[in-house]
Amino acid sequence: MKLYLVRHGETDLNKRHILQGRTDSELNAYGRELAYLTAEGLKDVPFDIAFTSPLRRAKETAQIILGERQIPLVEELRIQEIGFGDFEGLCYLREDGNIPDKTFLNFFEKPEAYRTPPNGESLEAVIRRTGEFLNELLSAKEYADKTILVSTHGCALKAIFANVRQAPIAEFWGAGVHKNCAVSILETQGKAEKSVAILEEGIVFY
Repeated sequence: MKLYLVRHGETDLNKRHILQGRTDSELNAYGRELAYLTAEGLKDVPFDIAFTSPLRRAKETAQIILGERQIPLVEELRIQEIGFGDFEGLCYLREDGNIPDKTFLNFFEKPEAYRTPPNGESLEAVIRRTGEFLNELLSAKEYADKTILVSTHGCALKAIFANVRQAPIAEFWGAGVHKNCAVSILETQGKAEKSVAILEEGIVFY
């Protein structure tokens, strides 16, 4: 099995440094351009099936990348973005932001100390649900020899990597959040179920 993981294209909220989370924002013109460039870069990949977060920005990214391929596109709640609860729609910039919790930037800078916003979702919960999705996929015999597209979000994508690497939450972000439309490639190794190698991480086609 080979998995192509992609972060969605740019949205206006990305551009304005606004927390999106579960907000169902759509791609902006530049985000669609990035998706079409990524589609060109992946045009020769023989995808058999695709899974997408149900949020529009991820689903549209998947649709653009798939192009004319007549394959299933399955909405999967477990790969939607982390929920920021009461903080969704707020700006997270250090100087001009309006998030009331002054420790919020621990989300990016010190994830082990991150405090979940009111009505939000913890990083541990995102790691758990994305891990359930990944393990289910890797255990499915019908997908053992398939090439699969997974269209998701910045934090949810890093949570998938956290499951692959089994790294402590302090190392959640690694080298940082992937760029919009960045592609990462995972491949199962040998006969060991759920044994996964990272072939590429965060490559872009623009």
